Amino acid sequence: MHSYSKLIYIKLLHTAIWIFFNVVIFYMLYAVLVNKIDMWLWIGYGLFILEGLVLLYFKFFCPLTIIARRYSDSTKANFDIYIPEWLAKYNKQIYTSLLVVIFLITIFRLFQRS
Repeated sequence: MHSYSKLIYIKLLHTAIWIFFNVVIFYMLYAVLVNKIDMWLWIGYGLFILEGLVLLYFKFFCPLTIIARRYSDSTKANFDIYIPEWLAKYNKQIYTSLLVVIFLITIFRLFQRS
């Protein structure tokens, strides 16, 4: 298999995982906004904690980015994923901010219940 083909497969997988985590984070946002504190919200937190641990282990790089680097010397932020470059560049900041908002609303909702 050629390097270009391998990079395409990595980009497709990376994009699929990115879409999955978008579904998770937007469900979490929906859940806290409508006060639906359920098992799926906690599973979402668990997934993001796991993702955070993986990123921490790989020095804040996605393992797929590290693998894709073998097949590309591109300096673009989105060389390893099919999303716009600006979004790839600020992906961690955007989604970390969203998670902080979700966490704060979750805390508010939990205190509201008591």
